Amino acid sequence: MALKGILKFFAITFFILLGFEVNAQIGFPYCETFQTASTQANTVFGGDARLTEGVLRLTSNQNDQRGFVYIDVPFPSTYGLKVEFEFFSYGGTGLFLADGFSMFLFNGDTPNFAPGGFGGSLGYGPRNNEPGLTRAYLGIGFDEFGNFGTTHGNMSGSFPVLDQNGKVPNSIVIRGPGNGFTGYEFIVGRKTMATGNDGLLPGGQFPISSGGSGTSRVTDPMAVGYRKVNMELEPDPDGVGFFLTLTMVVTTEPGLPRQITIFDRPYDFLAPKNLKIGFAASTGGFSNFHEIRNLVVEVSADDKLLNPQGVDFSDFASCAGQENQFFITDEEVILPNENSVIRCLQFYKSPEDIEAETGDLCSQARCLEQNRVLILPQGTFRASDQEGGFTFFPNEEYVDEEVTVFYTITDSYGKTSGGNSMTLKIQESPEPISLFISGESQEKSKIDICEGEIVSFIGTGNEVYERFEWYKNGELIPGANQNTFSTGEEGVYEVLGYNRKNCPAISNKITVSLPGYPSLNVNTLVVGCSIGKAVDITAEIPGYDLTLYDYQLSGLGVTLLNDALKSVAKSGLYELRVKLKDLDCYSVPVTVEVFIQEEELTVDFDFGVQGTGVKDDLGGGIFPDDVIQFTDLSDSRAVKWEWNFGDGTNSQQQNPAHTFGKKGEFVVELMISDSYGCQVTVTKTVLITRSYRLMIPTGFTPTGTQNRTFLPKQKGLIRLELLVFNTWGDLIFRTEDIETEGWDGTLNGKLLDAGLYVYRVNGVATDGEEVRESGKFRLIR
Repeated sequence: MALKGILKFFAITFFILLGFEVNAQIGFPYCETFQTASTQANTVFGGDARLTEGVLRLTSNQNDQRGFVYIDVPFPSTYGLKVEFEFFSYGGTGLFLADGFSMFLFNGDTPNFAPGGFGGSLGYGPRNNEPGLTRAYLGIGFDEFGNFGTTHGNMSGSFPVLDQNGKVPNSIVIRGPGNGFTGYEFIVGRKTMATGNDGLLPGGQFPISSGGSGTSRVTDPMAVGYRKVNMELEPDPDGVGFFLTLTMVVTTEPGLPRQITIFDRPYDFLAPKNLKIGFAASTGGFSNFHEIRNLVVEVSADDKLLNPQGVDFSDFASCAGQENQFFITDEEVILPNENSVIRCLQFYKSPEDIEAETGDLCSQARCLEQNRVLILPQGTFRASDQEGGFTFFPNEEYVDEEVTVFYTITDSYGKTSGGNSMTLKIQESPEPISLFISGESQEKSKIDICEGEIVSFIGTGNEVYERFEWYKNGELIPGANQNTFSTGEEGVYEVLGYNRKNCPAISNKITVSLPGYPSLNVNTLVVGCSIGKAVDITAEIPGYDLTLYDYQLSGLGVTLLNDALKSVAKSGLYELRVKLKDLDCYSVPVTVEVFIQEEELTVDFDFGVQGTGVKDDLGGGIFPDDVIQFTDLSDSRAVKWEWNFGDGTNSQQQNPAHTFGKKGEFVVELMISDSYGCQVTVTKTVLITRSYRLMIPTGFTPTGTQNRTFLPKQKGLIRLELLVFNTWGDLIFRTEDIETEGWDGTLNGKLLDAGLYVYRVNGVATDGEEVRESGKFRLIR
């Protein structure tokens, strides 16, 4: 949008920025102390990472922690990178403190960030079935436990010499680019507690962690355990990639901080156009706090950055008494640095008020709030949160006058222009304009219309307007330049009326809606099971509400409205519709079938012992282990049977058989359902009174062809003792075999004389009842 002439100021008050929150930093230098209650919006946390105690804690000193953070601001690889931060690693357990943390760079154009595998891979490389960091470019691992410099988790390459445990504890390792399960090659490493080719110069040794269990965070550079990292990637003018320098400030003796060079070497990998930076940390079976603070990220080749250049604007026009919004576009100024935008706009009364750029690096990263708003007698200038955007609210007493202010622009790298002027002419604003629905005299904020219906608007006021502009949802409607406008589309509509000086009057807004209909997700079948009783359709309608909607039910030659739907008395097919109270358009109809029972559903059943038909004591009684057959005698319309036998068991068979297994009185219930879901129920009582039966014969004939033994017949006994005595009381036969064939009339193999004998039966029934019975019988020869 060009800032020429009137500069299309969109004097639309819904863009007023007085209440807007100041936008977060979006470029470099990127400074984050992590010592405030929140971070900049572009600082993204994940996993166990959180702000606490004035630091960013990536892991606590607990097992199996994994945390990461990345700065969601890309920087061009053209200028390289400088990074500095303090880190705190302490309070862990075990001989090896676990695991460590990494600083990484990845392709800044990656659409979906995902960290790498944790554990010894430190959120950078792959780990077994976990892929590595998405589109990774460089990873530096500060490794306590010692796996980052090995082939742990399928990472590629390792230190040439490992310790007896196959690890390299206390090491700093560089790994190369990778994606998924490919790459992440071991480039070089330093053992911080060793000397030699893979170690540090004698006297430079230090552990990664400042201490184990019970130790605390060391923030004083003079205290033992302090650690600070400085890394620089300088664009390599003679090759591909960068020259990498990594140094650390380390304090291992009180009052003697030392700066130690860890790496000073080329990193010969072609960099993507843009990069982003992040950190990750993890613990495993051993633990450690891993924390960072006072992070500063800036470009390395600062000498290659140039200051942006503004231009002098002299033909701005503004309208008194209202907020006017303007934009300085990137095309109207000079932004010489790659991938740069206008990050900050600041206002000054005079060129002398424009202060020189501060020497504090981090102050360059943010706009100074005192320069974002400038209050003058003529009105108020306010920088907006949109790139290059600002507003001016001119005071009405300065109509037909001009006001001149000075401004600077700051780009994505904190580089600021030298200052330029802008002059705005204050013009008379027109009288307010009102937006009405045609044919109505009262303003409305909302109107509902039916699909295909047209609504007409008219903009009126007490002034002559030279032209009109209509807007839908804040967008100009092409060709709509009269004071009337018609539409059948949803949206928020308003009109601007311009006076002879081209200043707009802004109307009220009217929202046009094509409202959706409420749910008619009713049951397509509504059943009344009571004979001749009407059904209530409204009970089936979700959210039935007569204050908002009208309901219509049509069919069988009748049309019912609203509460009349509560008394539908005829079976048949109907169509149900709904509409808003103030509209005439109904929804698409839903077919509803109404069924009202005309003949009573009957239910009955019979029962008896299977094979005998016995159902009570008159027929011989029912025993616990008898199989009882239940027979349905219900209405032929039944399609579902639900039996409850009164003993905690059920059946859905039409004619089930059931064994109760114990004596008692059982109320058996049968509920039947017809195809419409109507149900009726009947109950009958089954009495199980017998736990056993014992039948004693009055005689037997050992020499006959039948009835050759004396054998009582029984049912329901689980233990039986049979004793036979002569009339003098002598025991002549005894058995406890419940499967016995009985007494054959002999004693010691000799058949006894005919006559009377005495029996006694002792037994135990299935329910534990003791059986005692005795009497006489006759042996017949």
